Amino acid sequence: MARLTLLRHGESQWNLENRFTGWVDVDLSPKGEAEARRAGVLLRDVPVDVLFTSVLKRAIRTADIALSEAGATGLPTHRDQALNERHYGDLQGLNKAETAEKYGAEQVHIWRRSYDVPPPGGESLADTRARVAPYFDEHIAPLLRNGTNVLVVAHGNSLRSLIMIIENLTPEQILKTEIATGVPITYELDANLHVASKSVLSSPTE
Repeated sequence: MARLTLLRHGESQWNLENRFTGWVDVDLSPKGEAEARRAGVLLRDVPVDVLFTSVLKRAIRTADIALSEAGATGLPTHRDQALNERHYGDLQGLNKAETAEKYGAEQVHIWRRSYDVPPPGGESLADTRARVAPYFDEHIAPLLRNGTNVLVVAHGNSLRSLIMIIENLTPEQILKTEIATGVPITYELDANLHVASKSVLSSPTE
């Protein structure tokens, strides 16, 4: 059995400001740093052999803080833009309330909650999955099949894409899947990458 653990980065400054972030390289907020430290505590008993992150600093810093807290520094590390957040195109940097005023609330809802309708100049969730899936197949899946324990620290929509693949979810099912910042999700997978167990790790006070 291999362990695959997924961790969404801690709250970013633009999460705090309710802005579309996408590929803009925004840092963690103080709350996000605290979430990363808490995640590290939760990861202390989780085996990790290899780390994968996006190339964005909010994911990289979350991984650094969490693994330092977990006492698991110095891991082999791979970073790739294939694991970046969904690209929000022309919406990036806009406050979500401002965006609704500019484009209309109904249109913004479609961009945010549909599976295959991209915002102008950006990606849909289907587009995000289309770049995450081959990266997973080529770089992560072979390690898992060999029994290597993998941690992926990335973003809400790139992690949704991975969950869709791992759990074999439909577009309708994945749109209902929420991923909290700083909360590790860990899977035990057999050699065929079938899910033997899934746990969402949280502290006793939550």
